[in-house]
This record gives sequence, C-alpha cells and structure tokens, in this order.
Amino acid sequence: MPFNITSSEATYAAFGIVIVLVIAFGVYRAIRKSRSKAFKNRFGTEYDRAVLEHGSTQKAESKLSARENRVEALKLRELGTTERERFLGEWQNVQSRFVDHPKAAVTEADDLINSLLEARGYPKTDFEQRAADVSVTYPRVMENYRIANAIAVRNGPREATTEELRTAMIQYRAIFDDLIQVQKTAAAKSAA
Repeated sequence: MPFNITSSEATYAAFGIVIVLVIAFGVYRAIRKSRSKAFKNRFGTEYDRAVLEHGSTQKAESKLSARENRVEALKLRELGTTERERFLGEWQNVQSRFVDHPKAAVTEADDLINSLLEARGYPKTDFEQRAADVSVTYPRVMENYRIANAIAVRNGPREATTEELRTAMIQYRAIFDDLIQVQKTAAAKSAA
C-alpha cells in the first residue's frame, strides 16, 4: 500500500524535522557551554592557558580531563603531623635566609616545594608535567607556581633581580601554604 503524501504534509514533516534539529543543536550547545563553564570554574587560569595552548575549548577540555584522570591514578596522600611540622620548619629556614642570600633562598624554596610534592605522592617529573598534575588539585595557585619557577631557574646574563626573587618567594609561599594544608575530602568539597 503506497503512501500518498501531499506537498503540505511533506512541508510540515520537513518543518518538524528542522525544529527537532534546531532544538537538538540548542541542547548540545547548552551542554557544551555548561561543561566549559564547569571546567573554567574548576581550573581558572589553567583553563585559559590550556585553551591558548591547544587552540580550542574542546581540545583544552579533553586535555584537562586527561589530567584529572592521570591524577586520580596517582597515590596522593596527606602529610602526617610530623612531616608537616618538618616542612614548616624547613620553610622557616629557607625564608630566613632570603635577606642575606635571595637567589639561594629561592632555589631552596623551589627544591622544598618539589620535596613537598613528592612527599604528597606527586611523581618526580619535569616541571610542566608536575605543574599539570598539581593544577588538578591546586588550580588557583598554578600561576604563582609557574611565575616562581620561571624566576628560580633563570640564570646567566638575565638573572633575576632582587625584586623578582622577592616575588618568587611570595609565590612559593602561596603554593607552600596550600600544599601543607589538610585537604577537604571529596564529599566535603562538593558540599561546599
């Protein structure tokens, strides 16, 4: 039995298909926008950095999601009370040396942050991989970490000025303060 479709029925069907496609596209865009907003809120400036580096929000979000998966697989842990006290003492020593030996103090601060990260369970890798890993848990201080590290490793004719070294110590202090604190559990974070 053949279907007899009139031109007006075909027009209505085509119009209906177009409306369904427009609605589906709108839903897709809303979901993408919501996902992008969630990544932006979660990663802050690291999100912007990833978008610039990878050229699109979709690629950046994929890379940030891969970071999250990588860090989930790490065996990160809290510091024990004794470890925390030891690191706090070491930080006080590094900070006290800044006035007399600013470059050495900044280098020691960089080393102390690396030791603290290793004690927390972050693998010993190159700076960029470590920064990517740390950005999952501590996205708000990543810019501090990058600035401080860039100053700490600068050598040669363009060595850091005393003011830049002071800035690096301030930036290292910010990441140190976050790393040394006991983290909220995932349930407490999501409730906050």
